[in-house]
Amino acid sequence: MSKAPNRPRRPGGQEPDAPGVPARRAALKLLDAVLRRGLALEQALDSAAQGLAPNDRGLAHAIAAESLRRLPDLDALIDSATQRDLPEDAKARFALRIALVQALALGTPGHAAIATVLPLVDGGPRKLVHGVFGTLSRQGATLPEPPTLPDPVALRWHAAWGDQMIEDAERAIAVPPPLDLTLRDPARAPDLPGQSLLPGHLRLDERASVPGIEGYGEGDWWVQDLAASLPARLLGKGAGTALDLCAAPGGKTLQLAAAGWEVTAVDISESRLARLAENLDRTGLKADVVAADLLRWQPSAPADAVLLDAPCSATGIFRRHPDVLHRVRPSLIAEMAALQTRLLARAALWVKPGGALVFSTCSLEPQEGEAQLDAFLAAHPDFALDPVRGEELPRGIAPRADGSLRLLPGMLADQGGLDGFFIARLRRTG
Repeated sequence: MSKAPNRPRRPGGQEPDAPGVPARRAALKLLDAVLRRGLALEQALDSAAQGLAPNDRGLAHAIAAESLRRLPDLDALIDSATQRDLPEDAKARFALRIALVQALALGTPGHAAIATVLPLVDGGPRKLVHGVFGTLSRQGATLPEPPTLPDPVALRWHAAWGDQMIEDAERAIAVPPPLDLTLRDPARAPDLPGQSLLPGHLRLDERASVPGIEGYGEGDWWVQDLAASLPARLLGKGAGTALDLCAAPGGKTLQLAAAGWEVTAVDISESRLARLAENLDRTGLKADVVAADLLRWQPSAPADAVLLDAPCSATGIFRRHPDVLHRVRPSLIAEMAALQTRLLARAALWVKPGGALVFSTCSLEPQEGEAQLDAFLAAHPDFALDPVRGEELPRGIAPRADGSLRLLPGMLADQGGLDGFFIARLRRTG
């Protein structure tokens, strides 16, 4: 007689979960971590998916991420099928989000979507979840395309960028972002199907497991969104010493090293610097790596080039990390902007006369971009904008009138789009 397969035991010695339930339980924990506790999705993953097999871990992440992409539309469906709106933090609402996103967006059969979610709730809420899901299924409910942005985000971005940006952002979040590679040597492009939008760049036609892509083990390239590669590109070929501040996980450090700069990479996170060290080892590139708080650390001498890709709200990478749409509040944006101001003031001290300072943030908030630049120039008369030139950018992208660069959703949409960024190149004149 064959033995029943082992099933994961729940904490406290409770009955083990049925197959498929642990991944949904982890997805619920992930949603709770983002929406109730304000954690980043990736930050919460290890704890929420503890003990899960890789496939279940990936499924939990996919369910949570897709739920966050479509949260306003999922909640609208749920509210349409209940007499009174469920509280935002009600477990029944979380369970329904998970069941509905599987059935309506991820292709899970309805019976499997609800069966693997019902064990997450008990008593009356279980009946409610089953009833609401059944009602919406019988009605043939669907999710709109493209997804709807959360109201607070849409209002904030509309005030800054207008109607078209909102439409572009909704279209951008509807599809998975492409996989971009930055090449260590532009003259040695791997034989992979894709398109190059700048020298040393390759956008793959299809996503794949990164370690299995040709050239990974040889260190011929690293994964880096095209937008994220632009700040280091604006420093050009190596002409002396360079500081890469807030460097981890290290794509820009690798770019600077490959361009011939003598690089010192500084970051406060030792765990993230470990990834940078691994990538340096894989690619055979060299940089001095320093774990330090930039508000206390300082270099032994000024540098020819300083790159500050500053900590920010990260709202520009919402299509990769949809949790930012729900956990980033105006208070966090203000906090990040204040930190950027302090870091920029310190970075300015470390630039040689005639040297370059590139400031960038992966944010769509003007407080973390245009406003930072204006305040910096007003406070530092010994710096001037070194305008970005059109020939330094992918075709279809142009600098702003003042020579800084604002990347918005909708740019290069036909080629797969790119993340939101603000970038300014400055020159120390005195």
